[in-house]
Amino acid sequence: MTAIPELIDMTQTYYCLDCGVCTGSCPVARVFPDFSPRQIIERSLYGLEEVSDDTIWNCLTCAQCSVRCPANINFPEFIRLIRGEARAAGLDGMQTHNGMLHSIWAIQTKDITQQRTFWIEDGKTVEKGDIFYFVGCRPYFDVIFRDIDAGSVQNARNVLKILNGCGIEPVVSNDERCCGHDALWNGDEETFKKLAQLNIDIIRNTGAKRVVFSCPEGYYTFKNIYPEYFGELGFEPVHILDFLSEKIQEGAVEFEESEKKVTYHDPCRLGRLSGIYDAPRDILKALPGVELVEMPRSRENAVCCGTSGWMNCSSCSKEIQIQRLNEAGGTGAGTLITACPKCQIHFRCAKSAFDLKMEIDDLYDLVAERMK
Repeated sequence: MTAIPELIDMTQTYYCLDCGVCTGSCPVARVFPDFSPRQIIERSLYGLEEVSDDTIWNCLTCAQCSVRCPANINFPEFIRLIRGEARAAGLDGMQTHNGMLHSIWAIQTKDITQQRTFWIEDGKTVEKGDIFYFVGCRPYFDVIFRDIDAGSVQNARNVLKILNGCGIEPVVSNDERCCGHDALWNGDEETFKKLAQLNIDIIRNTGAKRVVFSCPEGYYTFKNIYPEYFGELGFEPVHILDFLSEKIQEGAVEFEESEKKVTYHDPCRLGRLSGIYDAPRDILKALPGVELVEMPRSRENAVCCGTSGWMNCSSCSKEIQIQRLNEAGGTGAGTLITACPKCQIHFRCAKSAFDLKMEIDDLYDLVAERMK
């Protein structure tokens, strides 16, 4: 007997109308017909779903289904809880990249000494202050994804350059850990809680009142998930897009002009789950010479980059990525702009593997490059 009936009560999944909107909206179901959110719910309601079902690891938790559900069922949360039960039973999905990233966040729960601020170079930071820049896992990405030129270290430098250009010298801590997003969504709640508590303590010790994020997953996790587990944090999570958009409107930042036609990809955690759609577009439109053209599926209808939590990167993931890059190319834009390190990595991986022509650039790299 599994704990799925209890999970149904916790998430009120019994409100399902059996309408199939979730499956019809699901990018995975379009590629893998055997994957169906509606059928997973139906089997659960009839006591037929088991935590040994491998399909629970195919879900991207992109929330395309839940934002359209007429019964407001949070299917990604239901999947997260089932994954927790699966892990407790000794079952797991397929870890990507030989589990290197999973090992990194597990190690970070320990009492360790890190070397994660090497990238700062001539950037201006302080040890204590009102604003903390939460870098996230970027310093580790270049080591793992160097073959596709992930550019994550340079991207972190550019975010710091933007903050410095806005007159801010943030706290950047060598003791920062992974935010725990991936551990949580893979059902490893204990690892998530350990990482989260360490991060909260580290930030509080610096006296910071605001924590700036450039990673959508870190921002979403701090703003929405941390308070559920730990209550009032004592500091305000702020996404750099909202922050930078305000600075541009105030005239505090100016840019060089250069012609470029781009399209923008909405990351799931930034768009559907955090509701930040306008800020990145406002920033792109503020760059002289940049023409923004939208893909047919954008904003709340944007498609996921194809994988999540460094699990189950499959032929389905690649198909979703190729479709998205072809959709971007169909706009006539030469460059796909992302605002998420994972999206950039996944799209660059597909581009490299299939020799696609679309260029992929990070929004913060573009902004930093144009700053006067």
